[in-house]
Amino acid sequence: MISQKMQDLAKNGSAIRAMFEEGKKMAAQFGKDNVYDFSLGNPCTPTPDSVRTAAIDLLNNTDTLTLHGYMSNAGYEDVREAVAKSINSRFGMDYTAANLVMCVGAGGALNVALKTVINRGDEIVLQAPYFGEYNNYINNFDGVRVVAEPNYDDFSLNLPDIEKKIGPKTKAVIINSPNNPTGAVYSEEQIKELADLLDRKQKEYGHEIYLISDEPYREIVYDGHTVPYLPKYYANTFVGYSYSKSLSLPGERIGFLVINSAMTDFEEVAQAASTANRILGYVNAPSLFQKVIGRCVDETTDISLYKRNLAVLYDELTRDGYQMVKPQGTFYMFPKSPVADERIFTEAAKKYHILIVPGFTFACPGYFRLAFCVSEKTVDGSLEGFRSLAKDFGMI
Repeated sequence: MISQKMQDLAKNGSAIRAMFEEGKKMAAQFGKDNVYDFSLGNPCTPTPDSVRTAAIDLLNNTDTLTLHGYMSNAGYEDVREAVAKSINSRFGMDYTAANLVMCVGAGGALNVALKTVINRGDEIVLQAPYFGEYNNYINNFDGVRVVAEPNYDDFSLNLPDIEKKIGPKTKAVIINSPNNPTGAVYSEEQIKELADLLDRKQKEYGHEIYLISDEPYREIVYDGHTVPYLPKYYANTFVGYSYSKSLSLPGERIGFLVINSAMTDFEEVAQAASTANRILGYVNAPSLFQKVIGRCVDETTDISLYKRNLAVLYDELTRDGYQMVKPQGTFYMFPKSPVADERIFTEAAKKYHILIVPGFTFACPGYFRLAFCVSEKTVDGSLEGFRSLAKDFGMI
């Protein structure tokens, strides 16, 4: 018999992945070009040529032991130095390899951070809506999830409710900007206010409260928006980053964790994070793509397709009566469902071969997520179906 924890997880599963699997079945039944799958945040823009070139050159011109052997748990020192220099150049920090742990994507980075600081029963504050896998990451270490209410006006930080949710058992706050699923980018002013709040709460309760920033969408922003770099504002900050989106490499599972230099007991925390990377079973991040990142650390993929898809979908859907806050970043939008139970709406969308994810998956019922990291053909082909759905639900 499998463990009780895994029984529950296997039973509930992931609505996003379930929708993705259903999309494959529908594609086989109706033809791929007749299914409009907006379920999974799988980048469709090409990986930069420099990444492919670096991988090929490394495979052809590096000895096997150097390229495919073990290294320090935290990753190759030269790669971590390259990442640190990039961060220093972009954000005005003063990091070295010691601040970095190369990880198996941002998900691995967040698990390493939580493993490093969370004890059984510690509380972790999240603001809805949020990426549903956070629930599982927290559960991995027997933490307790505490959820702040959404700021429905613009999906910015709901600082008053976050303050209410922070208590004597709070050990960490996780935020994600640009945000999955809303596309919101938290302003510098709000980040400063959050940092002040956490500083006050640390003093009030007499222990560290860590800020864990999940940043896989940092480079995907629109209309001149910028993403503040959180370690500049709050000492006890971890940053989890992934190249899945910025380089269109989701399947390679390569990213890193930043441990801020100003963090309390920095050296002890950094050593613990390196150990956590090993004992969680990763041992180290994939060696080949660590070396690729070392050569391509400042490369980014072209996001013009995402901009185009956002403009088309936002204009057409709002014209047809859909209500939403325009995304400032990511490749997601989070419209309001025309009926209170969004699962009724997302199920009805399948009639038109449209696959979207219900908002309860992100702890925010009444909305649905639409991932527009898809082809122009998928976006354009879906518009008639979205219009028919709007008519079916009395929106037009």
